Amino acid sequence: MSEEPKRRTAGKRSAPKSKTEKSKGGRPPQEIPADKAAEVIGWVASGKTLRSWCRLPGNPDQSTVFRWKEKDPVFAQNFARAREEGHDAIADETMELVDTIPKDSVEVAWRKNQVWLRLQLLAKWNPKKYGDRVGVDHQGGINVTVVTGVPEE
Repeated sequence: MSEEPKRRTAGKRSAPKSKTEKSKGGRPPQEIPADKAAEVIGWVASGKTLRSWCRLPGNPDQSTVFRWKEKDPVFAQNFARAREEGHDAIADETMELVDTIPKDSVEVAWRKNQVWLRLQLLAKWNPKKYGDRVGVDHQGGINVTVVTGVPEE
């Protein structure tokens, strides 16, 4: 029979954990870098995508930003606010696209597609603000008269 080779460990070994105390495993949590947090929030608030920010050299991966949101409720709240501001920025950009005079019919069709896509995405991302209004609005009061058939006294 072959024996498994002994593992070499660097540094000191910690005392074995009891059965009730479980190890979380993995790396210890790292603090969210304040400069990167502010940078990504500003980026998203300007209407740009998180994916495009994460693709820039020196920036963390999308999953890292998602972990930041899970770990830090203040960052998550700021990120959500930045998303809302980003939606407004996209709506403003849509207005600029509509207001710019196209050069030819090809550009008209291209702009129409750009505007349509942005409006569809805004309606999905923030339906209360940018979605089609569905429902019935009622103004005024309702008078109800109940007739029981019992004579009044």
